[in-house]
Amino acid sequence: MPRDSVTVVQMEMPGMPKRLFACTPSKLATFADCPRRYRFAYVERPSPPKGPPWAHNTVGSAVHAALRSWWELPIEKRTTAAVRQLLYGAWSPTGFRDDEQSHRWRAKAATWLTDYVAGLDPADEPAGTERTVGTTTPALALSGRVDRIDRRGDELVVVDYKTGRVPSTEDEARGSPALAAYVLGVRRTLRRPCSRVELHHLPSGTVAAFEHTDRSLANHVRRAEDIAADIATATEAVEAGQSPDEAFPAVTGRQCSWCDFRPSCPVGRAAVPARESWSFLPEEPAAD
Repeated sequence: MPRDSVTVVQMEMPGMPKRLFACTPSKLATFADCPRRYRFAYVERPSPPKGPPWAHNTVGSAVHAALRSWWELPIEKRTTAAVRQLLYGAWSPTGFRDDEQSHRWRAKAATWLTDYVAGLDPADEPAGTERTVGTTTPALALSGRVDRIDRRGDELVVVDYKTGRVPSTEDEARGSPALAAYVLGVRRTLRRPCSRVELHHLPSGTVAAFEHTDRSLANHVRRAEDIAADIATATEAVEAGQSPDEAFPAVTGRQCSWCDFRPSCPVGRAAVPARESWSFLPEEPAAD
């Protein structure tokens, strides 16, 4: 018997371990928000074309890139001037209304970074930046990329940068499935104690934190496994002949106005009007 055939037979033998569902927090969140968007992003190949990029995502991406690169510099070069230059190098005008708006938001983001980096100790080397970590549960192979992993005594702390218009809260830190997954991933990957998660909101200079317990993490794992089970059910339904639109229904609402796959979703387009690609940027009131 050919070697490939032996492998298939062995994989199908009774008693063999069940294959884990490989996922990220983003993948699970996409299905929880809208099964049809999940289908477009992760099932259909080729994936349908996306709509235009969003300015607020441009801001967040540039800030994250600048901070990652700042920590990669030699300690003596980790200055406020350096982080501004790194932001300028990472900046893109995509999603903004015009060049004036792009330049104004680049200046805003540079100010956030200058203030944030001024409060950091350049010599306090993180355990990781943009580090991919992973763990397994009885049903999942869960992985994700952490913005920063700090050393605090004998423990590690998950740090997530935020650039949205509203300051982060403790409820957000506690309820974030991604942060809980990162804690489990850090424990498994780096083999160090980790319970604390922090959301660093750069525009306001605030930090929202939460200390996870075994119980809180177990709750997050249970919810993640429930979502994965729903994904498997939908996938199996399509394989059995059910319409993909029925197995992966659209969940309509105001989120349809900014969905990346709006161009490919008539249901979403009919639900609400589209938003401008810069509409999530809080604008200053006009001068009198």
